[in-house]
Amino acid sequence: MVENFTRISIYVPQKNQKDNPLKRLHALALKQDRTLNYMVIQAILDYVNREEKKRK
Repeated sequence: MVENFTRISIYVPQKNQKDNPLKRLHALALKQDRTLNYMVIQAILDYVNREEKKRK
């Protein structure tokens, strides 16, 4: 059963830190006049939508 979450924490594994994902995402957020939170949620939704389409 999925609970109703309002917060998440993101851990960036050491092996991915060299790619600077948060720094890059923050730069994109600034360019698009969006918050970092908006960008993270949008990325999650894009991924979930794409994966759900594959399974139909």
